[in-house]
Amino acid sequence: MQAPDRLRALAGAGLGTVSGIVFAAAVAFQAYRIADSWGAGHWPLDAVTGASVCALALARRRDPLRTAVAGLAVAALAVLVSGLVHLPAEPGPAASLGLAVLAGSAVRTLPVRTACGVSVGGLAVVAGGLLAHPGSAVPVLGGLVWFTGLATGLTFRLLAVRRRAVVERIRRAERLELARELHDVAAHHIAGIVLQAQAARLVTRKHPERTEGSLADIETAGSEALAATRRVVGLLRDGAPVGHERLDELVEGFEGLKGRVRLRLEAEPSGWPPEVSGTVYRVVRESLTNVARHARHAGTVAVDITQADAVVTVEVTDDASRAPARLRRAGYGLIGMRERLEAVGGTLTVGPRPGPGWSVRATVPTGGRR
Repeated sequence: MQAPDRLRALAGAGLGTVSGIVFAAAVAFQAYRIADSWGAGHWPLDAVTGASVCALALARRRDPLRTAVAGLAVAALAVLVSGLVHLPAEPGPAASLGLAVLAGSAVRTLPVRTACGVSVGGLAVVAGGLLAHPGSAVPVLGGLVWFTGLATGLTFRLLAVRRRAVVERIRRAERLELARELHDVAAHHIAGIVLQAQAARLVTRKHPERTEGSLADIETAGSEALAATRRVVGLLRDGAPVGHERLDELVEGFEGLKGRVRLRLEAEPSGWPPEVSGTVYRVVRESLTNVARHARHAGTVAVDITQADAVVTVEVTDDASRAPARLRRAGYGLIGMRERLEAVGGTLTVGPRPGPGWSVRATVPTGGRR
């Protein structure tokens, strides 16, 4: 499990614990208030209802629909019983709080029709409480809490839709940029194949014994062109390539980090295919952008580019103190970077270092070409 996943798991566990404490406190407080004002024998229904709905709210992540339906059923039964035997109005504050959580989770995650059904069911429970206890303010409070839960869930749903749209737009832009670079590579090799085929025709006429060698050269060029073309299928051309030639310029003049970035290049960039050169440049640029945005106080930033066999490794590290907010604020640029690396068969690892600081590590296969 990577660091962001661990942090999300810990945050989820912590939020669940806090929610459990809040629910328990609400149930206990309401039971105390009912016993104080109505008498000692009137609080069990509200306590059982509140505890049941709150327990369902804590377990909602496993099945948001079933827990929401079960919570509404418990609340509806409590409303019916309280109206028939003249007990305090239901759903009480604790049950209303649990129902609001269930409603928010349902609206946030369930399909539109299902979420609307849960919302209407909650309104029915609130209306039932008003009819069973016309003069009580408890159902009115429950309705307000319910609407708050619906609004919160809808807000998160809209934010998720917006994020998905932005992510898809970034991925598409990255594919277009990468397609242009790979298109140039494919065009270069295809032109070479045509020239070698023309040369083979001339050689065959004068020196038939050299035909096999000419065909082998054409086969090699065709294989290289095919390898590059596979990556460009489905992509469109756009933009202008930028490669390793501008790495020094990028590192030396990066805004906000001037003088603090060290570049170590232990590779043979002259032998990289254009798509590898452009990918390395993009990884370095996006990594430095993230440092400038989220770790301006970093003392030094190291950019290490190494090559072993047919794999180029790019690692960008800083010594800034670890900030949890940085995990949550991982920008959309990382999505584009990952998209580009996956398109060329590479990998991306992002997270905090063992000590202070942050690390971005990418591997880019060169395909063994020189």
